Amino acid sequence: MRALFYLMSAFAVMGLAIWAYGQNQKTQVALREVRGLRAEIRSLHEALGVQRAEWAYLNRPQRLRALAEMNFGRLGLLPLDGAQFGQIDEIPYPLMTQAAPTGAAPEGTP
Repeated sequence: MRALFYLMSAFAVMGLAIWAYGQNQKTQVALREVRGLRAEIRSLHEALGVQRAEWAYLNRPQRLRALAEMNFGRLGLLPLDGAQFGQIDEIPYPLMTQAAPTGAAPEGTP
């Protein structure tokens, strides 16, 4: 009986060792994947920074003004000027209409 217990214990230890090895391999694969994803995120952040810098470079006011002047005949674009903006009091807001009292019946109903 004692020999059977020792044999079963040895098989249990070997089974647990195999399970632990499998879990270790899965963990290593997951860590490699995380490292790859972090590297990809880092490269995408760098690419985004480069694209933002290029966007800022291409949208310089001097460059846009020169392009508007160069293509005026074809597009009819005028350079943006501060005098083209209006004042806040010049905005025509819609007039507020008075709502009917809550107890009144709508028109046309008996």
